[in-house]
Amino acid sequence: MSYSEKFNQIVSQTVFGLLPDSEQLFVREKAHDLRFTQQELRLVSEMALDKERWKEASLSSEWKQRQAQYEVIVDAVQRKKKLITSITLAHQSLKSGVKNYEALSEADKPKTLKPVLKTTVKRDLGLGRCPVASEKTRCCNLMTLDAVEKCGFDCSYCSIQSFYHGNEVVFDSSFSDKLTRLKLDPDKTYHIGTGQSSDSLMWGNHNGVLQALTDFGKRHPNVILELKTKSKNIGWLLENEVPRNMIVTWSLNPQTIIDHEEHLSANLDQRITSARRMADKGCVVGFHFHPIVCYEGWEEDYAKIGERLVREFGSEEVALVSMGTLTYTKSVMKTIRQRDLTSKILQMPMDEIAGKYSYPLDIKLAMFKQVYGSLKHWHSDVFFYLCMEAQSLWEPVFGYDYDDNLTFESAMKSAYLSKINRD
Repeated sequence: MSYSEKFNQIVSQTVFGLLPDSEQLFVREKAHDLRFTQQELRLVSEMALDKERWKEASLSSEWKQRQAQYEVIVDAVQRKKKLITSITLAHQSLKSGVKNYEALSEADKPKTLKPVLKTTVKRDLGLGRCPVASEKTRCCNLMTLDAVEKCGFDCSYCSIQSFYHGNEVVFDSSFSDKLTRLKLDPDKTYHIGTGQSSDSLMWGNHNGVLQALTDFGKRHPNVILELKTKSKNIGWLLENEVPRNMIVTWSLNPQTIIDHEEHLSANLDQRITSARRMADKGCVVGFHFHPIVCYEGWEEDYAKIGERLVREFGSEEVALVSMGTLTYTKSVMKTIRQRDLTSKILQMPMDEIAGKYSYPLDIKLAMFKQVYGSLKHWHSDVFFYLCMEAQSLWEPVFGYDYDDNLTFESAMKSAYLSKINRD
């Protein structure tokens, strides 16, 4: 078999086809000259695509700068290995360095397809365990309710894109009926969140979703119902009675991350202002610093958000603050790379932790301490937690830990109920 035939067989197993034409031509030439294996072609193609998506100097230009120093190696196989190793180490250094967003502009934002809203009759309610729950990390045992399937925001890092495809957003026409028929133990406290398969508020009361949820909350005062959002769409909630056991929580990030990685979502000021208006209505609110992203200037930017929250909200109005970082499975990283998306979200150092890939623990620790420190005035009266993070991080960040997930879950529910039941 000729190498051209072999190349045509192995290339489909890589991201080669996603490269711009000039980089495809370069990688193809090098693959034929140096007889890349499938693993080498995959690695070189991924590095070339990363540099393109991160708006860094192209792999072809870097390769040309480095290849001269290895031309003295006579053995072609050794020369290839040395050169690929050099390029790989430089790529790792780029990932581990401090990234900035100066090269990205408005023109780099994705051209997102307009969502198509579809209504159907789903077989099941979609109530179950949090889809990312794991015994390998400290977990609050949240139950999730799929009120809507697929999010209309276009966050580059979101795992929803790995299990919902296309631009079709699905509503269950029998959602309200299913909630009405749901039997719950009146002596048990439930914590149910609706922001896992879609944003909880961006669709408003379309298909009666918010009406069904508020009615459900009123019928079941033993349910802590959490609506998690990056939206400013609170109009329906402001105009209608919201049960006290419905908590509305906002995911927060600096405007730099919102501009370049959380496309189509509300800006930072709109999110905080919306939370303030819901608190003024008497609703208990909360905030999620998740994912915290490391980039040039992150320390100051996250600290400013924390300081603003303390100025604008009393601790009695806030039930929770969670913190977490970017965490990927291999399949999610593959999905992100396959998107035609200018994004620096994968430009980060990664360690394998509990079967997933995330920042090294020392970086996580610095992130969590920074955010937690900016909210020191809330430490005694707001429930703080790390979402799906290693148990070893709790004590260094908070000065305490829970013995197991059940103890963590119980403490969380108790803290939330104390805010819900407070006059």
